[in-house]
Amino acid sequence: MRPGNQSSVSEFLLLGLPIPPEQQGVFFFLFLGMYLTTVLGNLLIILLIWLDSYLHTPMYFFLSHLAFTDISFSSVTVPKMLRNMQTQHLSIPYVGCVSQTYFFIFFADLDSFLITSMAYDRYVAICHPLHYTTIMRPSLCVVLVAGSWVIACACALLHTLLLARLSFCADHKVPHFFCDLGALLKLSCSDTSLNQLVIFTAGLAAIMLPFLCILVSYGHIGVTILQVPSTKGICKALSTCGSHLSVVTLYYGAIIGLYFLPSSSNTNDKNIIASVIYTVVTPMLNPFIYSLRNKDMKGALRKLLSKKTHSSN
Repeated sequence: MRPGNQSSVSEFLLLGLPIPPEQQGVFFFLFLGMYLTTVLGNLLIILLIWLDSYLHTPMYFFLSHLAFTDISFSSVTVPKMLRNMQTQHLSIPYVGCVSQTYFFIFFADLDSFLITSMAYDRYVAICHPLHYTTIMRPSLCVVLVAGSWVIACACALLHTLLLARLSFCADHKVPHFFCDLGALLKLSCSDTSLNQLVIFTAGLAAIMLPFLCILVSYGHIGVTILQVPSTKGICKALSTCGSHLSVVTLYYGAIIGLYFLPSSSNTNDKNIIASVIYTVVTPMLNPFIYSLRNKDMKGALRKLLSKKTHSSN
């Protein structure tokens, strides 16, 4: 193998999750169930929003895109992980690994921007209700979603192009269940200082700034509702912000701890656990937290089921 020439690396080996061999079968069915729940739950969200005209509002417009993003985000990594667990075929082609890295970063950033757009929508609805229809007009919603796609694509492309220029030496074992950017950089025998710099700078723009915007938005929401001197107002504040902030904390907490804290404070097993949280667990929980606890979504589901019942009779 010729050092300094990344074309000599034809494939990587994904070592997967740190699970004993005798427990592989149990975890395979566990993650398979979680993945199917993610796909079916988010598809149900998209279907309900598409069929029910009452849900054709900015909030559910963002939610439908978030549901599609969550399906795609999990599909980038989980099917390959399940295949590796079942067949013990750990190899992934070089091109496939770089492509997986691109789509992983793309959908992770897109998820972040869409959650931020939803937070802004809730801020306008609660803090400026009289101007909601004027501010959250359809053209603005389209611009926010289209802008999210374009910026996420640009960020992912930047990271991927910088990754593709690196050279990889003899060690091609990735101690992860997918082609994680940080894990790949540790395998490179090239200078990765530029890559690390871009991770922090682009990461601040794609992750930290949206996270701060979400916190500010929900902070204003909480202050506005708490100004209503009643227990009902406090309960409304908790129901409006609590469930959303729980997912935000879970999602951003794992990413920030993994990519923005010093690597010396994180073991590889902790990195993998954090990755499982925001690639598998959070997309699975989103249908329950964002939608299935929502009375509008429940109403749309009841109407859909009643239509099915009447049509079958």
